[in-house]
Amino acid sequence: MLPIDGILPELTRTLAKTTTALLQAPPGAGKTTRVPLALLDAPWRDGRKILMLEPRRLAARSAARYMARQLGEAPGQTVGYRTRLDTRVSGTTRIEVVTEGILTRLIQTDPMLEDYAAVLFDEFHERSLQADLGLALVRESQQALREDLRLLVMSATLDTAPIARVLGDVPVISSEGRAFPVDVLYRPLSRSARMVDHVTAVVLEVLGDQAGSVLVFLPGAGEIRRVAQQLAGQLPENVVLAPLYGNLKSEEQDRAIAPAPDGSRKVVLATAIAETSLTIEGVRVVVDAGQQRRAVFDPNSGMTRLITGRVSKASAEQRKGRAGRVEPGVCYRLWSESEQFGLAEFTPAEIQEADLAPLVLELAQWGARSPDQVAWIDAPPQAHWQQAVDLLQWLDLLDADGAITDHGKAARDLGMHPRLAHMVLRGRALGFGQLAAELAALLG
Repeated sequence: MLPIDGILPELTRTLAKTTTALLQAPPGAGKTTRVPLALLDAPWRDGRKILMLEPRRLAARSAARYMARQLGEAPGQTVGYRTRLDTRVSGTTRIEVVTEGILTRLIQTDPMLEDYAAVLFDEFHERSLQADLGLALVRESQQALREDLRLLVMSATLDTAPIARVLGDVPVISSEGRAFPVDVLYRPLSRSARMVDHVTAVVLEVLGDQAGSVLVFLPGAGEIRRVAQQLAGQLPENVVLAPLYGNLKSEEQDRAIAPAPDGSRKVVLATAIAETSLTIEGVRVVVDAGQQRRAVFDPNSGMTRLITGRVSKASAEQRKGRAGRVEPGVCYRLWSESEQFGLAEFTPAEIQEADLAPLVLELAQWGARSPDQVAWIDAPPQAHWQQAVDLLQWLDLLDADGAITDHGKAARDLGMHPRLAHMVLRGRALGFGQLAAELAALLG
């Protein structure tokens, strides 16, 4: 019995009467895997499929596999998934879990989403650029073409006011969740210490003082590799070390989230990929380095750069909650209690900081040539939008009026950044197709 089970009857009644709703449920409540299955028997589904949007490939695969196991099936039967490089669907699939770019492709191909009865946005509080775009397009399709299309926005920490501005006065359903108490211990980094050294020392301290598996949050794959190297040879024999980040092979990602072998415990070194959506079995201790890496666009240079900065209070709370999923836990924060008060409340929505060229190209394909033609939760910055339009026109992907060109349509179909897509198309025309593709893969 999961906490979300208590509100599923209310949710199904609500979606029987209205087409749009918000669901707020804390991490661990079970919304990702219980809600789609609960909607399978809804009369309004009428033989059509349920589409659930997950922000990350690993979460999409994991959620689909878990739901399939609940039905005693393999992924690709009643429950399937689609990601950029891995798809498991069939003619019998009724629930499709997809990553964000897939949803945009589906709705561009079929604006009415005729094969689908409902679209579910999971972990919407992450406010990724593609999720904001997806919600805008689905909402427009629902209002203009498909009045019967169900739309459900699900989140752990949802500030409903901004979303209500876009969706209107829709029902908000809340689940209490079930979280065990988590003690917070502060282990601030001294001025002279390196973060990797400090993380390594705290992990060894935790293994000596605490029981259970350990989830360590680090800003990126480089830090994960360096901590893993330092821990190698210092861990007890019964401790399994497992990295977890986006570019790992799927088998290695699956090994990181699987239960530790009998008689063993795990130390999982993860990026923010483990902050939501995933349940890593056996974790009762979190070590949080308190940093995250974000892509930030600079309109002056026209380039995106990765910056490493402090997590927000909301992210820190999400990470702490990973230690209290199955029993009381402990969270070690590698900053001081006074620094905690200085953290930003929330991580900025990606649309405020991202390179908007891919989004502007998608909207040009949709038929929108200016940001005010779309209902945004947070409107994109005007400088970033104009920079994107200028770039796309320079690359001949948009014409002088902002309409998408044939070259732009071909670039969009490649599913990569417009700069790289332009390079691949031009390279192919010049007889250097393979070289251009290899360069695009490297740069991407």
